[in-house]
Amino acid sequence: MSWQTYVDSNLVGTGKVARAAILGQQGGVWAVSAGYNIAADEQKTIIDAVSKIEASFKENTIPVSSLTLAGRKFIITRPEARSLYGRKQQDGIVVVKTKQAILVAEYQPPTQAGEATVVVEGLADYLIGVGY
Repeated sequence: MSWQTYVDSNLVGTGKVARAAILGQQGGVWAVSAGYNIAADEQKTIIDAVSKIEASFKENTIPVSSLTLAGRKFIITRPEARSLYGRKQQDGIVVVKTKQAILVAEYQPPTQAGEATVVVEGLADYLIGVGY
């Protein structure tokens, strides 16, 4: 399966994710929703935040207070051992680190945070299981 298929089918295709991207932990966009333009500086901030996430979780701190995705600023509301969750009014984001990739997903009403989280974390579990 191509990286683009993961974005189109496994994330956006579920109806629980509005826009998504898969970034490489070393940089670069592996796949992205049509029209979802995460700028290079935004990608760098995401990669930097995710690289610190495990240590921050152990220290009970947040590696970054906000992330800007495609020009939209989301406040980080909850960090986990491999994930960051954020909100901008009723919209939200789920950012998950796998072994080699970073899944970035935005959701919008009527989707609830938990619904989007299950989708994104589920794909992350699968990718980790196959070595990515």
